[in-house]
Amino acid sequence: MAAPSAAWSPSFPETGTRSSMKSARTEYLRPAAAEDVPALMTLRTEAEEWLRTKGTDQWSDPETGKRAIDKWHANIDEGRAWVVVGEYQQVLATVSRGVVDRDFWTDADQPETALYLYKLIVARGASGRHLGTRVVDWMSRLAGLEGRTWVRIDTWRTNTGLHAYYERLGFKHVRTEAPPHRRSGWLAQRPAGELALPNDLLPVSPKPQMHNDFGGIHEME
Repeated sequence: MAAPSAAWSPSFPETGTRSSMKSARTEYLRPAAAEDVPALMTLRTEAEEWLRTKGTDQWSDPETGKRAIDKWHANIDEGRAWVVVGEYQQVLATVSRGVVDRDFWTDADQPETALYLYKLIVARGASGRHLGTRVVDWMSRLAGLEGRTWVRIDTWRTNTGLHAYYERLGFKHVRTEAPPHRRSGWLAQRPAGELALPNDLLPVSPKPQMHNDFGGIHEME
């Protein structure tokens, strides 16, 4: 892939309360639509601002942000981008699945055995709901249903806080690659089908949905 694909999560670790767990019933995953791009870029901008407060250079290059917009449009068109929405259809998180990145994974890694998780971003206002963990669990279930062995990620090489976050979710560091034209390259994987929160699974809608003028919801054809 041409664009860096480091995943990001807004809290290390995520924490939850009894009330936040109850609210999880109103949250679900659906495919992203073109109309979601402004909300996705709002998530991205918020992530960039938050990362600057954490002493990491992740996503500090403006050109990276431009590539992110182009990549999200492509992921949406290809059906690879998903969003988590709340009770009022507000976008709370996003994730994409992608093809194997040959800058990092080689034939020796048996790339066809894995599902590749990219661009996991959770809104700061949604922290405490375990959304990052639950999205990863969904990807893990999907990988298992597809008969794959692993869920794999590549993240920003210098973001050690993010590395620790994924390790707490059960990912094991495979190795670090450092091609000169990329700033991602910390590679990790978790067994497909493994769940961190088996009793708090995200429901899934197979189609994008939007509010209608009467405050209801309808599916997009």
